[in-house]
Amino acid sequence: MMLQGEIVIPPDPNLIISQIVPVVEMVMITLLGGFVAFGPIGRAVGDVIRHLFKADRKQGALAPEDVDALHARFDAIQHQLTEIAERQDFTERMLAQTRERGALGAGGQ
Repeated sequence: MMLQGEIVIPPDPNLIISQIVPVVEMVMITLLGGFVAFGPIGRAVGDVIRHLFKADRKQGALAPEDVDALHARFDAIQHQLTEIAERQDFTERMLAQTRERGALGAGGQ
């Protein structure tokens, strides 16, 4: 209820604008940042970074002959590991037999 003689002051438009502008700026910066980061510009920047650090995706793929060479090396290493395991088993059996005969003392002395 308005009393007679009471003066109503309308809101200051400069105050309203000064409160709305920062919110609009934050929304615009977020949208622009998202476009730059996830859009074609972001992909281009990512490509430049990958090129600078020599991390091109196409270089990560192996040629079929390289895969075959790696399989051959893996098979050779697996064969060597099997031989080493057999030799270790043989050595452990020989040590156990020698200890049973009393030729060697118990370990850790």
